[in-house]
Amino acid sequence: MGRSWSEYASLPLRILLGFGFAYHGFPKLFSSQGHAMFLGMLQNIGVPAAGLASWLVGIVEFFGGLLLIAGAFVTIISILGIINMLVAMFTVHLPQGFNFLNITGMGEAGPTFGMPGYEVNVLYIAGFLALALAGAGTLSVDRWLAERRAAGPSPAM
Repeated sequence: MGRSWSEYASLPLRILLGFGFAYHGFPKLFSSQGHAMFLGMLQNIGVPAAGLASWLVGIVEFFGGLLLIAGAFVTIISILGIINMLVAMFTVHLPQGFNFLNITGMGEAGPTFGMPGYEVNVLYIAGFLALALAGAGTLSVDRWLAERRAAGPSPAM
């Protein structure tokens, strides 16, 4: 039976959101300087248990990103991604306004930039919400597992 193009709609979202999440999670887990900077930021904004939170966020972002790309546990990872983005939005980005580009002044080399606004957070949230509602789609571990379960147990040899 042939597949329609709409069954592939989740694939670009999974790949882009997964790559973005893994990209941002990597230094939080695998770079001592990146982890220390993230931990310091969490401590500065008053996140409780900042040490634990820094590792949990890194794990969710990096490994969750890889799982999204593979299409595994997409609904669970999407919910965790929405929570992650809401926390980042309300603790860091909301006071900066909507615009991702926050130009704070002009120097000899051109514009200087401050902390970005919450624009990217809501874009991630929209993508995660679409994945949570639509599912992993074709070419995913989740689809493969569902088709395997639907086929029933394999006959014994």
